[in-house]
Amino acid sequence: MDAVIGVLLFLMAVGVYVVCSLYLLHNPYILHKKKHLGFYCKHISHRGGSGEKIENTIEAFTHAVEVGTEMLEMDCHLTLDGYVVVSHDDNLLRQTGYDKTLSSLRFQDLPCYEEKLEVTFYVGHYSSGKDRRFALLEDVFKKFPNMPMAIEIKQNNELLIKKVCNLVKQYGREGITVWAAEDSDIMAKCKKQNPSMPYMFTLKRGLLLLLLFYTGLLPFVPLGESILMFYLPRIINRTYIPEESFLKTRFAVSLLQKLTMRKSLFEHLIKRGLQVQLFVCNEESDMEAAFAIGATGVLTDYPTLLSNYIKKHPHLPPPTIY
Repeated sequence: MDAVIGVLLFLMAVGVYVVCSLYLLHNPYILHKKKHLGFYCKHISHRGGSGEKIENTIEAFTHAVEVGTEMLEMDCHLTLDGYVVVSHDDNLLRQTGYDKTLSSLRFQDLPCYEEKLEVTFYVGHYSSGKDRRFALLEDVFKKFPNMPMAIEIKQNNELLIKKVCNLVKQYGREGITVWAAEDSDIMAKCKKQNPSMPYMFTLKRGLLLLLLFYTGLLPFVPLGESILMFYLPRIINRTYIPEESFLKTRFAVSLLQKLTMRKSLFEHLIKRGLQVQLFVCNEESDMEAAFAIGATGVLTDYPTLLSNYIKKHPHLPPPTIY
């Protein structure tokens, strides 16, 4: 008899937990104060729009802003003589044809980008442009003082992080510049340098987010992040060919799609004031899929294409205010 009562009590407790979790999933403002970012961006240009101009150049950033982007995404590295340079890779082979690391060269000795550069997330497609020079982060800040930017720190380099932080403070951009890093150790150093800047989920924190969501714990847990940026899985092995072997199987991509593209998860995050940005969408069908699943913003290598898509769909819903 005692065993039966114990089972009933356990089932009741589980039932109460499930009901509370589901209720708070849809009504998170009961436990959490809504975040208020200084920007809301549907249109994000990946590497400055690397499909239309050479990636991460001043020309690319200028073109993206002129055609209507609302946020610029970029990566930074440090040269041998201490300059913060906008570049996706440290090794310059893919971008310039020279098998040298950016960190081993002085800024004045950096080679130019190739005349034509393949678009990483649109295999078989190339971009070109008049500007083939590497850009200084400071010059980007000077030219676009009010443009929100996401800056990914790819190397665990405290001097690089400190210099980026100092530039952000110098140009008064703390509210519109976002820390980005896949590595949690790097992100911890970024937050320590400037905890007032918004920041994104790292890979480890993204996995924890999914675990919290599927166990029902997410509505009870505070989140420090302001943006979730993640792959749109349907682009994998179509416009983007990953290096990871496990992602080359249809089953793995399908599983990733089912586990991560959860509209209820995105809606919960948006209600808590976070933004959900999916990348890299270089075809209209992918942009449509990203917005349909609940993304607040889309990263693209083709800013003109995304601007035209948004113009053709003027009623894309803004975030609901609670």
